[in-house]
Amino acid sequence: MAEPRLLIEQKLESGAAIALDEAQARHAGTVLRLNVGDTLRMFNADDGEWRARIVEKSKRGMGATIFEFIRPARAAPDLDLLFAPVKRHATDLIVEKAAELGVRRIFPVTTQRTIAETVRVDRLSTIAREAAQQTERFDAPEIHEAQSLPRALDGWDISRRLIYADEAGDDANAPWGGDTGRALPIAEALGSGPEGSRSMALLIGPEGGFTMEERRMLRSLPYVVPVSLGPRILRAETAAIAALSVIQALWGDWRRA
Repeated sequence: MAEPRLLIEQKLESGAAIALDEAQARHAGTVLRLNVGDTLRMFNADDGEWRARIVEKSKRGMGATIFEFIRPARAAPDLDLLFAPVKRHATDLIVEKAAELGVRRIFPVTTQRTIAETVRVDRLSTIAREAAQQTERFDAPEIHEAQSLPRALDGWDISRRLIYADEAGDDANAPWGGDTGRALPIAEALGSGPEGSRSMALLIGPEGGFTMEERRMLRSLPYVVPVSLGPRILRAETAAIAALSVIQALWGDWRRA
């Protein structure tokens, strides 16, 4: 069984004494069941991954000493996720799976049809951090405060393509916009791999999709690539996982180096 991992913000180097904060100590002692003498892996995006040994455990916290370098850090792809928050469990799942799938930054965005509870950045950051520790990445995604979709796009770097999941057509009088004006399938729209800038973002809408007004706005932007995720209407959390998987397979670090 692999040694457990902890994301540590402190400087990691041989002989360093690491004091775990309250949350880390609780996780290490209660969830991971670590005791004095046990070893674990500590990591961050600057210093890579190191092996440490628990040398102190008390009600006040836990301390460890680093004694072995394991491997250097590897950067996550320059991939962002923008999504309209949904119900709490589904939002949690989106953040967890985005972390597992290598997303670097996560932006909750409100749209005209967004119906969701208040987004708690601290809670989502904890979920992202725990997912990062499980998936062998070296950092946890940055979780940003919720903002409106127009504000999120204000000042957008046009070299960063925005992959926009759009399942609707252009006919306002037909269910889901009818058959005209539909986006290309995602694999066809993205092609066989990256061209030009390797910076990319994915936008997933709310339950009920984007409004016609939002669709027109998005499609008018030169950096937006509308894509279809197939003939079935997917839940928001399913759409995020499916689209991120295709992006990683065609563009990201699922490709052969």
